[in-house]
Amino acid sequence: MMRVAGACSLMLVLMSCGGTKQEELCEAVFEPYPDMISERARTHLNSTYLDGMALYNAGDYAGARDSIERFLRIQRADLTGYIYLASAYLALGDPDKAELQLDHLERGNNLHYDDQISWYTVVCWVCSGQLERARKGATRIAEGPSHTYRTDAKRLLKLLPESPANE
Repeated sequence: MMRVAGACSLMLVLMSCGGTKQEELCEAVFEPYPDMISERARTHLNSTYLDGMALYNAGDYAGARDSIERFLRIQRADLTGYIYLASAYLALGDPDKAELQLDHLERGNNLHYDDQISWYTVVCWVCSGQLERARKGATRIAEGPSHTYRTDAKRLLKLLPESPANE
């Protein structure tokens, strides 16, 4: 529900700006991945991760990035941190590094994150100005089999300009 409310408020901002420049598109489609980690029991192995997630939830994405990176260097078995690290990099305006984190998660072969990886990769492309690539990715999501982000992909397709200026 929070994702829908955030998307609606970003749509209002986009419409009030009167354009669909790359930055506005990025703001319109990017929403930080929801925290599904903070409720974990704290242990000596995940304390750095939980500390990073507290910063993430407070909107301190630079602090969250640093803490989650430390966690991933030490605790390589739990790859979930890569989705939050990607989200932090997107929030910090670095879609290329965000996409790299999604690649790490994808190589981990965690099937539970297929939808998140495909959608947030499209968001990375939007935020880095690769609008034609983003259009193709959003079309695959919107027209493919059931997908968590199908509605978001359809909304993005409506927002994308007919002729991407930065391609």
